[in-house]
Amino acid sequence: MTIHRLTPITAIITLPVAAFYGGSAMAAPTDDADTDHISPAPRLTAAEAEAETARILARLKAVQSPVAQQKEKPAKQPTALTVVPIEQSSIKQLQIEQPAAKQPPAKKLAPKVTAQDTTNITAALQAIQSELSDQKKLIASQSALIQSQNDKIQQLELHNQLVRAATPVEPPFALSQMRGAGIQRSQVETAAVQIGTTPDDELTMPEGPVGEAPPEANNIEQKVEAVPEGQGVLTPQGQFVLDPSIEYTRSSTNRLVFRGIELIPGIQIGAIEASDADRDTIIGTFAMRYGLTNRLEIEGRVPLLYRKDRIQVVQQRDEQITREIGLEETGIGDAEISLRYQLNRPKPQNPIWVAGLRVKTDTGTSPYEIPFDEFGVATGLATGSGFWGVQPSLSFLLPSDPVVIYGGTGYLWNIERNIDKVIGDVFVGKVDPGDAINASVGFGFALNPRFSFSLGYRHNYIFSTKTQLGDTLQESNDIQVGSLNFGMSYRLSEKQSMNLGFQFGVTEDAPDVSIVARIPFRF
Repeated sequence: MTIHRLTPITAIITLPVAAFYGGSAMAAPTDDADTDHISPAPRLTAAEAEAETARILARLKAVQSPVAQQKEKPAKQPTALTVVPIEQSSIKQLQIEQPAAKQPPAKKLAPKVTAQDTTNITAALQAIQSELSDQKKLIASQSALIQSQNDKIQQLELHNQLVRAATPVEPPFALSQMRGAGIQRSQVETAAVQIGTTPDDELTMPEGPVGEAPPEANNIEQKVEAVPEGQGVLTPQGQFVLDPSIEYTRSSTNRLVFRGIELIPGIQIGAIEASDADRDTIIGTFAMRYGLTNRLEIEGRVPLLYRKDRIQVVQQRDEQITREIGLEETGIGDAEISLRYQLNRPKPQNPIWVAGLRVKTDTGTSPYEIPFDEFGVATGLATGSGFWGVQPSLSFLLPSDPVVIYGGTGYLWNIERNIDKVIGDVFVGKVDPGDAINASVGFGFALNPRFSFSLGYRHNYIFSTKTQLGDTLQESNDIQVGSLNFGMSYRLSEKQSMNLGFQFGVTEDAPDVSIVARIPFRF
């Protein structure tokens, strides 16, 4: 007997055909030992065989579908087949061998997913995505806040290093490098302006931390706002400052003059004259400053004066004579123009030096232009000195936390001129007013970002005045004018502050008290 072993694909295709059409072959007796002949199956035509094969293939595709596999129960499949190839003329005998091994257990069917489950899953995913989006927004806002705080810390550290400069350094550090490190140009310019340098000037910086950074407003400019006018920092380039002020000065003198001889103590022969003079002066000043560069500023000042003098004279001769004079005058004082220039760049533990030049005009009413009576007694008051003056000066600012030390000196040269005028019955010729040397020192201290105060002392030494009266040359005594200065400043806004200054005379020739109120406006 001839048995053919078929491949799995041939077996799958041929098995249904044999099962359907070869029933008689499977039922043939197997106990006949004398013959190996199998009775032939019914013959199919070529067209019938081709149609049957197509039908079987279609059914196999349906069986192999995943949905059909989940629904159908697993069935036993043969492992080996014995067939006779089907020819166009006939179909030979088919022999099917039954499998000897057990069929593997069927797989469990996957649970069916409904539309409601899909909707729930989609809603849950959308909720998770929304929560993740909120978390991303929160993280972004926190990152922005941290970056802003880091910028502020860098700005405070920069300002602290520029102003305090508490430790010596070796390499220079350019402000352009600071901008490259993330510091904004406006922040660098603000810090540089506060110490009077250009933003591109190279400044030496500490190598390491110099302590906790001070508050932003607690800077050198804040500390010197309360110092006397002309001692503060320079006006930044391109900035215009309108600085109106009003000043009140009170001075009084009491003099006793004896013209005669004294025979014995207590017995005098001659004339005794006592005078009591009280002078009140109110000066309103309109000042303007402009920064030509970060190291050069120009200033102009125009004062308007109101003077009121009360003089009481008591003369004792044969009889006592009392005379009282009251005078008032209002007018423009001596206008001034000045320049201030910063000489050096700021360095740690070194002062900032500023040179100044002030020119005083004679726009006010001169003492030789006021009216006099027939006895040569003045009937009016002067509002100016009557002479041109030039004053070079040199001042310094030394930052030394928590204060800023200031000081300076200057020389006022009053230019002599010819009066050539008869006053009373005396001819006044050439007059050389006394020059003056002044010096001051003090410090400014900021208690908080808004309030600061200053303490200082100022002294003026005025040389004698030489006056030609007729054919004689008279010379007055030298004058010493010393005063204690106290100032307060309160910052109203970033561009406006209110300053009060007090001067208390400590010498005989100094005014008793002087009070100055200033409100600068920055544009």
